[in-house]
This record gives sequence, structure tokens and C-alpha cells, in this order.
Amino acid sequence: MKKFWNWVRNEDGTRTLTIDGVIAEESWFDDDVTPKTFREQLNAGTGDIVIFLNSPGGDCVAASQIYTMLIEYKGNVTVKIDGIAASAASVIAMAGTKVLMAPTSMMFVHNPLTVAIGDSEEMQKAIAMLDEIKESIISAYELKTGMSRLKISNLMDAETWMNAKKAIELGFVDGMLIREPERVSDLTVNSYQFSRKAVTNSLLNKLEHMHPVKPAIAEKPPDEPPAEPTEPRYPTEPLFQRLNLLKV
Repeated sequence: MKKFWNWVRNEDGTRTLTIDGVIAEESWFDDDVTPKTFREQLNAGTGDIVIFLNSPGGDCVAASQIYTMLIEYKGNVTVKIDGIAASAASVIAMAGTKVLMAPTSMMFVHNPLTVAIGDSEEMQKAIAMLDEIKESIISAYELKTGMSRLKISNLMDAETWMNAKKAIELGFVDGMLIREPERVSDLTVNSYQFSRKAVTNSLLNKLEHMHPVKPAIAEKPPDEPPAEPTEPRYPTEPLFQRLNLLKV
């Protein structure tokens, strides 16, 4: 078992939980020991807890179990995102009674991923499983943000990055980690949201406008020697050809 969390008991009686790195490199899907250990440590004390979260994501089963344990915890749970809360880590963050992000931190939401081996029937089972996992993740986001399931689904489809201010605007986060007596309204942090797919499509549309695709030239009669290879018509043409494979 490789632990990705650590507990510290503070002098004032509160406890601090640090979650750092990949969430469960070895899945909790068929693991009874690790979830039990986490639950025992969580319930070993009482009172409010503060969670410092910095993770690129990981096992969605582990994230779901941790989310549920934190939701059921009797004390207040303050989640402080001090680096990145991506993928499964963003689900854990939704369990906080209060969620705060550092001005330099980022949140990332996307559709669940898996690896499957087998025939077409096995592939269909994997697709159905991913659909159900996505619906469960949407439920966690919906409870926290109050957004519609369709809007959340679109954010996940677009593989969306958010800075602290955008996450606050959308309801994923309650506030920003700042020194008192500063207020979020006093800061000059701009709202930022990035979608990889939207950027790719936007670039492709601009290239198409700048350099329309010319109709294909008919092949020359076989008795003529083949034409010498030529350079691309435009410097951007190789890039356009590669990006066109990514267009959705």
C-alpha cells in the first residue's frame, strides 16, 4: 500500500490531512485494507479538519470512497487546494463544507477514462461502465455547484481547466486562499477557463479561413513522368493537416 495522505494533529485540537500525489496508484476496486485504514484514521479523532489537496487525480473508486467518508464525517471539512485538483482529486474537493483555492492553483474536470481488452461485447460493457461513472461524478459536482447536469457534462466533455476565480464563479469553490484582511473582490485575478478541444477547433477554423482547401487536381496520364515533390503551399499546411486529425 502506497499512502498518498498524511494526518497531523494540531495543538488547538484540530487535525490536518494532506493529500498529495496520485490518488491510489493501485486501485481500491478490489482492495479492502486501504479504504479501511483511511476510514479508521479519519474517525480516530473528532472536531474540524483541514485538507490540503494537491493531486493530478487517480483512481475514481478511491476518490468516490474518500468523498463519501468526508461527506459522512461529523465535523466541518475545509478543503484547501494549494496546487492542483484534477480529475478524481476534484471529486474529493467537492466533499468540503468549505472549499478554497490558492490564486495560483488550478482545477481540471474531464470524462472518466479506462483501458479495456476484449471483443465488442466487452467494449460495450466498458462504455456502459464509463457512462455510469460519469453520471456519479456529475452528481457530486451538481450537489456542490447547483449547475445543471447538462452544463457540467459539457464542461467534462471539453476537458476544462479553471483557475480559482473561474472555479468560484461556477460554484466549484467557495473562496480564495488569501491573507486577511484581503478580499477576493480586491484582487486583480482574472477569470480563466481553458478547453483543449475548443482551442483546437478554433485554430482549425482560422486556418481554413486563411487557406481554403483547393480542389484535388486530376491525376496525369500514366505516360507522363511523375511530378517532382513540391513544398507545402503554405507554411501552415503541415500543421493544418495534423490538427485536422484532432478536430471533433
